[in-house]
Amino acid sequence: MGNDARMTDPEDPAGRTRRFRLPLLTVGAVLVGVFLVMQLVPYGWTHSNPPVTSAAPWPNAEAETIARQSCYACHSNETDWPAYSYVAPMSWLVRSDVDAGRAEMNFSEWDPQDNKAHDAIEEIDEGNMPLPKYTAIHRGAELTDEEQATLSAALDQMASNRSGKGGGGSDGDDDGGSGKGDGDGD
Repeated sequence: MGNDARMTDPEDPAGRTRRFRLPLLTVGAVLVGVFLVMQLVPYGWTHSNPPVTSAAPWPNAEAETIARQSCYACHSNETDWPAYSYVAPMSWLVRSDVDAGRAEMNFSEWDPQDNKAHDAIEEIDEGNMPLPKYTAIHRGAELTDEEQATLSAALDQMASNRSGKGGGGSDGDDDGGSGKGDGDGD
């Protein structure tokens, strides 16, 4: 009886500690085991950056700098993969976001004939991009109102110049480093 009374006595902290120690250790061991097993899931392990095939023809350096800081991590083939992108479950989230971002708009595979720049302008102007879950970790990626306006104006200029020529005005004399041909759309 002495031992049972000790276990239920509220003034005996050692008894309570002993009673909860095993379940807490078990839960902790299970969580560590689950975390270790998650590392075996191969999704998110590889982090490739395909070559830049057609760089976006930014009309000015300021807009390009803003885009590189706030957009290129997910929307280009120039992703800098942080250390946490190699550890599950963050690796799964990062890989999924980069894959989705590249599929939606890729500044490293710029196609002036598609209309994705207008969609991007809408997302930026509505404050949907960059994603809040990204800016929560990367504070420098948050866009000020001025940066939103600069980026939207640059994307609008790039979209309106559908010949593939970038920068320098609408006459099409400057290819802005896009590497496109003579601008006749072929």
